[in-house]
Amino acid sequence: MTTIPAPPSSGLSVLSLPMRDPRVKPLLDELAVEYTTRYGDFFGTDGAAQELRRYPAEEFAAPHGALLILQEDGETVAGGAFRRYDANTAELKRIWTHSAHRRRGLGRVVLAELEAEAARRGYRKIYLTTGPRQPEAKNLYLATGYSPLFDLDADPETIKHLAFTKELPGLATDR
Repeated sequence: MTTIPAPPSSGLSVLSLPMRDPRVKPLLDELAVEYTTRYGDFFGTDGAAQELRRYPAEEFAAPHGALLILQEDGETVAGGAFRRYDANTAELKRIWTHSAHRRRGLGRVVLAELEAEAARRGYRKIYLTTGPRQPEAKNLYLATGYSPLFDLDADPETIKHLAFTKELPGLATDR
């Protein structure tokens, strides 16, 4: 486990953990419920569970990936992960905020922490997809500088996977 410093006044701890760590379980459990509730069989029967099993845990481990969670008073409240998409691009996956802690800006904190860690690992670009029934995620990505790789005016249900990309700034040592 690696503890990444969070802003001192925030009361949040940012932890870099392996997928199998018990502190990650709330993220995965609630993601399964969220996907099932929002999508049902939109992506096929057992779509939510299938999506959560799609990538092996090792893909989210160093040196090419990371899984970060935010804890507040020992409770996992938000998190997300990235994996290698290509040599210069990290793919964000599993961005999540606990349902009892939404509307507090934690998704923005998770994005910023994942972007910073990806940049430290040498990635220069981020790629991600979200589902058509997650307008909050779509709006978050647009508000934080991600460029859509789809027609914003199209019906999201016809697109299915809403893809975004973002260039990461170079590290200060690169300048």
